[in-house]
Amino acid sequence: MAAVRWRGLTATGLSALLVTVTACGPVAERRPQDLRVGYDSLDGSLTVWPPRGSLAEDATATAAVTRAVRDWRSPADDRVHVPSSGILFSGRVDGAPLALVAASVPGQAASWLLQLAGDGDGYRVTHATEYTDPGYLVYSDVLPVQSTDGRRYLTSERVRRLTGPDGRTIAGKDGLTEPVDVPSCRAVPVTATLRSTTSLPRGRSADRLLDLGTGITDPRYPLVRDDSGSGRRALTDLDTCLLSATEGPFGSIARRIGDRDAPDSVPASWPKAKLAIRTLGEVALGGGEPAELEQLTWETADGTMTAVVYRPVDGPVVLSPADRTNPLQVYELPVPEQPLVVLSWRSTKDTTLSVPPDTTRLVDRPGLVVAPLPERRETFSLAAEDKTHYRTAGSPHR
Repeated sequence: MAAVRWRGLTATGLSALLVTVTACGPVAERRPQDLRVGYDSLDGSLTVWPPRGSLAEDATATAAVTRAVRDWRSPADDRVHVPSSGILFSGRVDGAPLALVAASVPGQAASWLLQLAGDGDGYRVTHATEYTDPGYLVYSDVLPVQSTDGRRYLTSERVRRLTGPDGRTIAGKDGLTEPVDVPSCRAVPVTATLRSTTSLPRGRSADRLLDLGTGITDPRYPLVRDDSGSGRRALTDLDTCLLSATEGPFGSIARRIGDRDAPDSVPASWPKAKLAIRTLGEVALGGGEPAELEQLTWETADGTMTAVVYRPVDGPVVLSPADRTNPLQVYELPVPEQPLVVLSWRSTKDTTLSVPPDTTRLVDRPGLVVAPLPERRETFSLAAEDKTHYRTAGSPHR
C-alpha cells in the first residue's frame, strides 16, 4: 500500500469503507467514478477524515457533488483528479446542502478546498481556495469554511478542541463548527488542541493558526500557520485586505505558469507560515514627526519574502510591495507626497553600498539607507566579498 508523508511522518493509505445504509433501507453504493466520501488518510488506526455530515451516505448527493467538481476548472483551466480527491463533508447546514471537497489538481500539483452549495437538483462551487502550504490539503487539521453568518471551520478527527479569537472553545457537530465572528480585514488567532495519536504520541496543546479575515478573496487561502505566535504580533493593527492587494506585500508578486504571469492564481507572494516583524529604525520627512520603519518577513511556497511597513505617528500605515530575499533588499514605499526607496542589507566590513549621484540619504546607517524614490529607474549596488549585487528602483512614469 502506498505511504504518504505527513509533516515528516509516514501514514499508510487505506481505502475508505463506503457501504451506506439509511433508515429507509440500503442506499446504492457510490459509483466507481464518483468522489470518495471521506479520505483514506490514517494516523495509526485513526481515520483522519472520515465521512461527515447528514448527506455523507446519500449516493444521489455524492453523484451531484461529483458532477459539479468535474465541471469546475482552476484559474489555469486545470481539472480535478477525482480518484485522488474526496468529499470531507456533505450535509445540511441551516437547512441548505453544503459539501466540502479536498480536490487534487495535478496540472499544477495543487490542492484545493472546494465549497459547494445545493443548486436545484445539483450543486455548484461557490468558493475555491488553493492550499499554499507544501503537501496535500488533507494533512491539515483545520480548514476554513465561508458562511453568510460568519466563519466556520472543518476539523479533522485529530482535533480534540478548537478555540476561536476570543480564546473560547468553538462548538460544532460532525467536525463543522458553529459560526465564528472573524473580522473582514484583520488577522485573528485560531488554536487547535490535537489528541494523542501515532504521529503525535503526546498530542499538541497549541497548534496555532492565523485567520487573515473573511475579506480575503478566492483563490487565496486565508489560514496561515503561526507556530511561534510571531505572526499574530506582526499583523497587529494591520489591514489584511491591504496586505493582500495587488500592490500590497502578500499580493504583489504574481504567480508564473510557464512563461507568463497568472494574475487569477494565488500570488507567489502569498503567505503560508513564519510571519514576523522587526524594527528597522525611524525616518522623519520634511521636519515632521518621525515614523517607525519595520521589516515584515514571511514564508511562501516560493521561498522567503519581505516587505517594509511605514508607521507614522498620525495617518495611515503605508506598505511596500513584497521583495524576494536578496543580499540587497529594495523596497519602493508609496508614502503620500514623498515616495521613498528603502535599502536594507546585512552590513559587514566587506560590504559597501553605492547609490546614484545626488541621492539624498534621509536615513544612512550600516544596513539601512532611506532616500526619496528616484523619478526614473536608477541602479543601486552592494559590493560584497564574493560579488556585487545590483538592484533598481524608481519609475519612469512618476
